[in-house]
Amino acid sequence: MKAIVQDAYGPPEDLRVEEIAQPEPGSGEVLIQVRAASVDPGVWHLTTGQPYLLRALGFGLRAPKARVRGMDVAGRVKAVGPDVTRFQPGDEVYGTCDGSFAEYACATQDRLAHKPATADFEQAAVVPVSGCTALQALRDVGRLRSGQSVLVIGAGGGVGTFAVQLAKALGAAHVTGVCSGATAELVRSLGADEVVDYTLQEPTDGTARYDLVLDIAGNRPLARLRRVLSPGGTLVMVGGEDGGKWFGGMGRLLRALLLSPFTGQRLRGFFSTQSHDDLRLLAELIEAGAITPVIDRTYPLVHVPEAIGYLRSGRARGKIAVSV
Repeated sequence: MKAIVQDAYGPPEDLRVEEIAQPEPGSGEVLIQVRAASVDPGVWHLTTGQPYLLRALGFGLRAPKARVRGMDVAGRVKAVGPDVTRFQPGDEVYGTCDGSFAEYACATQDRLAHKPATADFEQAAVVPVSGCTALQALRDVGRLRSGQSVLVIGAGGGVGTFAVQLAKALGAAHVTGVCSGATAELVRSLGADEVVDYTLQEPTDGTARYDLVLDIAGNRPLARLRRVLSPGGTLVMVGGEDGGKWFGGMGRLLRALLLSPFTGQRLRGFFSTQSHDDLRLLAELIEAGAITPVIDRTYPLVHVPEAIGYLRSGRARGKIAVSV
C-alpha cells in the first residue's frame, strides 16, 4: 500500500510516499480502507519532533516510533481482529489511529464510531481530533452550563469552528468569537453572537467579561486572559504555540495550574483524547444539523507536505482534509 512515511524528525518536506506492507489488525482492532484523513497541529509537532518534550513522552527520542503520520481517519472497515464487537467489514467509520496517511490503517474499536450518515468521508475525517478537543474543553474541563457566556479565541481555526457551534449546542447564552476580519463572516455563520477582529481590537482589553474563555493555540499572558474572566469564571487553554523548542506552550499551562488554587478563577489546560462515546455524540450532532465540519482545502495523499505547510501558514479557515 502507499503511505506517507518518515524515518527521522524533520520538516514536512522530508515526508515521502513509499510502498509498505499493509497492516494486520490485532485484538480489538479493525483494518480500515482509508478514504480520508486530515491535518492538525499535532501532525506538525510529531513530524518535526518539537517541542522536544514530546520525544520524552514516548514518541521516540531520536526518531519517531511510528513511521506513518496521520491521526484523523475515515473509511470502510476491511477486516476485524479478535474481540471486535462494534464493527464488521463494510461499515463506514471515523475516528483516530496511528498512521492514517496511508491507503490502509489499523485502529482500536474504542477510538472509532460509525461515520455520520449526512457527512462524506472528507467531512467526517476532519472531526475526530478537533471536534473531541472542542467538546471536552467546553463540557468536561470548562463545565459549560446553560445560560453562560463564552469567549472563543481562535474561533476561525480547526478547533475553534467546532467550539463556536458546540458552545451554542450545549446551551451557551452568548458566544463571542475572536478571529481575523477575513474569517468573521464564517464565524458568524457558525452561530457566534458577536465577533471580535483581533487585528482591530484586543479581545482581552477588559471591556467585557465571560464565564468561560477558550484560548486555542494562543500565547497571551495569563494576566491578560484572567481580566476578561468573571470572578468565578474558567479559563481553558487548548494547546499553545511560540513557547520554544523544548516545552512549546506547555510552560504556560503549568503556570496556570500552579496559580489556579490561589484565585477564585479556574485556570486549566488539558490534552484531549478520542473515545467511541464522544465520537458517537459528535456524529449525532452532525446528523441533527447542530454542527457542520468546516473544510478550507482538500489535498490528495501525495501532497500531505503541502497540506501541513498550508496549516502552518496560519491562513487556514476551519480544517484541512486529505483525500486518499
